[in-house]
Amino acid sequence: MPGSLLAIAVCVLLLYELGLFAMIVWYKYQNPDSSAFMTATLAQLRAADPHASLQHRWVPYGQISTALKRAVIASEDSNFTGHDGVEWDAIRQAWAYNLKQEEMGTHRRRGGSTITQQLAKNLFLSDSRSYLRKAQELVLAYMLELVMSKQRILELYLNLAQWGTNVFGAEAAAKHYYHVNARMLNSYQAARLAAMLPRPDYYDHHRDTAYLRGRAHVVERRMRLVDLPDNS
Repeated sequence: MPGSLLAIAVCVLLLYELGLFAMIVWYKYQNPDSSAFMTATLAQLRAADPHASLQHRWVPYGQISTALKRAVIASEDSNFTGHDGVEWDAIRQAWAYNLKQEEMGTHRRRGGSTITQQLAKNLFLSDSRSYLRKAQELVLAYMLELVMSKQRILELYLNLAQWGTNVFGAEAAAKHYYHVNARMLNSYQAARLAAMLPRPDYYDHHRDTAYLRGRAHVVERRMRLVDLPDNS
């Protein structure tokens, strides 16, 4: 009996993973209307306000400022075009840093996730911090890299990333913060948006902190060193 239960559990897990893989193939060609993270955020907002809604509008890759593409890569994943979805050295460094911060009793934490991993989390998973969720994120990241081009991964990420309490995607972010379309963002505006990504809800309400200004200047200086992906 235990062996039969294990076999059933393995089959269920494989079917689940195959279902996720099929969805990734679908999203290679079709633009998602929403994401798991957007759905969860809307549910949280509506618990306090039944009329809450999200700001989001999909725009094609070509209608997003090149400056924003460069800024996001410079800020979140400088080796985006060179890795296969996961940067194990960055994960190990983040793990060591977070352990040290925990021992010191601080709440400061560092992430080691690539843009591909962040897309996997936003599109399919939750913001929980369990080891199981992290393992699934890694599997999904490899699936995304296997199926999609780097350009498609970046296009999906830029359209689904959270940029404010209820703001998702580059187009909504550009209009929310600067009252322009995503294709019109200049270098400094793009750098500020990229610097907001780790704490979008916080920076939606604290838009002019010294840290944000300083981080934006650092990102802007790094942007010229970034390689953008082609569509291969």
